[in-house]
Amino acid sequence: MKKIIYIFSLVLVFCCATIQAQNYRTHKVKQGETIENIAKRYNVTPFDIYGLNPDSKKALRVNSVLIIPKSRISIEPKITVVKELTGFKEHKVKRRETLYSLSKKYNITEDDIKKHNPFLYSENLKKGDRLKIPLYKTSQKVEIVEAIKTYTVLPKEGKWRIAYKFGITMAELEALNPNMNEVLKVGEVINVPNIDLNEENTIDEAYSYYKVLPKEGFYRLKLKIGIEQTELEALNPGLEESGLKEGMILKIPFSPAVGEATDEASESLSLVDSITDYNTKHIVVMLPFRLNRVTFDSIADTKRQITNDPFLSRSLDFHSGVLVALDSLKKLGISLKADVYDTKNEISEVSRIISSNNFDDVDAVIGPLMPKNLDKVASSLRSSNIPVVSPITKDVQLYDNVIQSRPSDELLKNKIIAFVKLDTLSSHIMIISDSKNTSVSNMLKREFNYATQIHSRKDKKGKEANYVLVDDIKDNLKPGNNIVFLETQNIGFASNVTSILNSLIQEENIEELEEEISIVLATTNINSAFENDEVSNYNLSNLQFHFATISKAYNEDDNNTFVKAYENIYGVTPNKMAVRGFDLTMDVVLRLSTSDDLYMSVNETPQTEYVENKFAYKKKLFGGYYNDTVYLVKYDDLKIVEVKQ
Repeated sequence: MKKIIYIFSLVLVFCCATIQAQNYRTHKVKQGETIENIAKRYNVTPFDIYGLNPDSKKALRVNSVLIIPKSRISIEPKITVVKELTGFKEHKVKRRETLYSLSKKYNITEDDIKKHNPFLYSENLKKGDRLKIPLYKTSQKVEIVEAIKTYTVLPKEGKWRIAYKFGITMAELEALNPNMNEVLKVGEVINVPNIDLNEENTIDEAYSYYKVLPKEGFYRLKLKIGIEQTELEALNPGLEESGLKEGMILKIPFSPAVGEATDEASESLSLVDSITDYNTKHIVVMLPFRLNRVTFDSIADTKRQITNDPFLSRSLDFHSGVLVALDSLKKLGISLKADVYDTKNEISEVSRIISSNNFDDVDAVIGPLMPKNLDKVASSLRSSNIPVVSPITKDVQLYDNVIQSRPSDELLKNKIIAFVKLDTLSSHIMIISDSKNTSVSNMLKREFNYATQIHSRKDKKGKEANYVLVDDIKDNLKPGNNIVFLETQNIGFASNVTSILNSLIQEENIEELEEEISIVLATTNINSAFENDEVSNYNLSNLQFHFATISKAYNEDDNNTFVKAYENIYGVTPNKMAVRGFDLTMDVVLRLSTSDDLYMSVNETPQTEYVENKFAYKKKLFGGYYNDTVYLVKYDDLKIVEVKQ
């Protein structure tokens, strides 16, 4: 029995030594103690204790031993010495005694002696003086530094940025703030760990940031994002000691594809509740109506011209959305002045508009639609620092006063690649493309080097035939999950491939010894080929077709106020161009009404979202601003729905 006790003692000593070596300590729970007061005693958070003692969430048992982590608070407790006067002692000054020697003898200060012997302020100490020496009772007052402090949310800060800043996981931040809003607002006050300023992490835009998923280890991260454990530990001090934890935010080398892994993209602010400036806003809208080409001889001729002229048709649709937005903004109490100009899609007309009108008090210009005309407006108004917002154009010169609201194709591509990378370990990747998209196929192969590539077959003359055979795909599918990229702009090829893929989906059949084969379809470039009637929406739904897009379709069942207002005015449902006009106008004016100007709103408002579009702007180092957010959507039960990540 003594041996058993001895061995147990050795084990306990060894364990305690190990815990101390790893900067941990133990605490034996006493009657009446709670996790909260234990955490406060050791300057840690309750979540820190739960992380090392998961059973304590269920019950805190008396005499149970908790492992307490090292406190992240480096501020020492504040100790104040309190002196209480209890009486005096008489002292007759001897030869060679000084105030200094007396202060040391009685362990008091020279000022203490002078205070109770006022004559010493005007006379020197001399032999024979009789002094009153104060006697004190001293005690120490210890002020314990709290483990948690309050923090005011800054512009552009979402949950993941704050979690990274204070070195905690998303779950820990939410545990510290059980009533925290889903989307943080600037100025909101939340709880965070009370660490030194020099211990706070800073976001470096030259790097990407990754949120650790459940059950992810260093090996999986190496396969997914190609980064060794040693490199991760070097970029993230403290990671070697703590190890990977679900919800932890890691700093990693810059990667556009991985940069979307945090949840900041899902945090959209509603500016309707943040309006602070109700002064008149002056906006200008420039669109290529080309009304000089329209003849009004008959209603039929006018309708035909509207239908046949893409510039006029798109301009009218966009403008109809702008008008509904202006009405909605006025109902919010915002005073507006809006000028609409017909650019006729001519640079000369753009020049005439600018030279013939006063733009000095203009807060923002929306449009023109075409790149050459927008460049002319932006360059002409650049000296006045008037922001020019590009509504739909991809390729514009990003002068420092240009705000490009349409996200780039590169961002769309990176969004879907990032999504697929989140599931690469459990899925087989296949890339199917025609010859016009060989470069895209090769790019995807570099991203997923274990993927299988399949190319469109050729005819006897060696020309593109735009089809594949069932066996081309079937022979490369694997049991379990398969993700297939389809890269094409050819309607026939899209129809051929989606039909074959749909036919190869297979449920598990134990009796026939057939394994399940599931297929998810994706593309880096959504285009009209996938929207053609020849491509079955039933096939796309069965394949859970995933793609990134600049806008999502509104749900007709949501009873959207904009859609209802639009239908009441125009008698039809709004198309994408009309919705774009509404969303962009709402965003521009609301940003002007909640910030000093449109440029300031980029920093103060991380992301906004309206009916079908969202806007999150970033500034180029040498140039203007670009929209850095897109939607990830999929076909689901014959509807296109947003994929929540």
